[in-house]
Amino acid sequence: MVTPSRITLARKRRGMTIVELSRKLDVSAQSLSNYEHGRQSPTEETLARISDVLGFPPEFFVSVDLEEIPPESVAFRARSKLTAGRRGVALSVGRLAVELEGLISKKFRLPAADIPSFDKPDPENAAEMVRSRWELGQAAIPNMVHLLESKGVRVFSLAPEYAEIDAFSFWHNQTPFVFLNTLKSAERSRFDAAHELGHLVMHGSGITGAKAEQEANSFASAFLMPRKSIVAHMPKGAFIDQILKGRKIWKVAALALTYRLHDLGMLSDWQYRSVTVELSKRGYRSGEPGGIQRETSQVFYKVFRTLRARGVTSADIAEELCVEPEELSKYVFGLTLTAQDGEGQRSALPRPALRLITSDVEKMDAGKVTRAVER
Repeated sequence: MVTPSRITLARKRRGMTIVELSRKLDVSAQSLSNYEHGRQSPTEETLARISDVLGFPPEFFVSVDLEEIPPESVAFRARSKLTAGRRGVALSVGRLAVELEGLISKKFRLPAADIPSFDKPDPENAAEMVRSRWELGQAAIPNMVHLLESKGVRVFSLAPEYAEIDAFSFWHNQTPFVFLNTLKSAERSRFDAAHELGHLVMHGSGITGAKAEQEANSFASAFLMPRKSIVAHMPKGAFIDQILKGRKIWKVAALALTYRLHDLGMLSDWQYRSVTVELSKRGYRSGEPGGIQRETSQVFYKVFRTLRARGVTSADIAEELCVEPEELSKYVFGLTLTAQDGEGQRSALPRPALRLITSDVEKMDAGKVTRAVER
């Protein structure tokens, strides 16, 4: 029996409208609408064509019902720039990632969520309170993805074909999820991760809009570049070469550090404009020349490495999720393929801290994972 919600999910994942898909299938839009609303079931031949066009195996469309993630519960980075179709893509990616997280959580014990929620503090104070709770002090954060994972956030990557989707986050069954664009510079991706953390801390679910975006930006700036640390390391009226050197301390974009200095009153309006113009001329508005290495998931690396050691391949995981291995790889920073074929490239990473609980189900010790991720 075909599951209507899965046809809708697969269509939105490919960024298609009902009309666009109906044309590719040579099936009327009305029939396709009937399939998606359960008023009619496609024939085996039509289902095979749907599977082929949308790039999901036939088994995907007959599996359990998948309830869509409510759009109002999702905080999108640069939401105003996204069309309804692109938001649909993001929500469908989020729903599939939730399925993957559920599968992994059955096999491993992942860190529990430790995301504080404050009663409407200003972003600067919120960032300081989170740093205090997590005992981060004023030090620069070595790796934002690892930090979020150690605090129970499930961090996923976004498919590269949708570059305009910057980042987004939401809560699902009391578990926080963050999705990051891997086409942006590593520094900007770190800022996006901190931005989404700001949403999770300050806005919970259901609060979106320009004001929320501004607050999340301010939170990210303060979280990555603490006031006391900036004052201790940067001079007032810093020159551009000092800013380019300073960005490496906090692993942020040169423009982000420039904005933070201006926000803290350490650059005048004139100095701020002059520096931003010069940085733009040097290519720092569109990229981050000489930037840092991209951050990736340590949890997924450990999970797939451990499963592989037990003879479980990415194809096996994809089959259990009823998706293609290529689809799975897009959500996990490409680590399913890396864990199988490029282990030598990641030899510097620590070995997974895993503990076998029963003969048939592996569990990951939350404390060990937290310590391993934070190292």
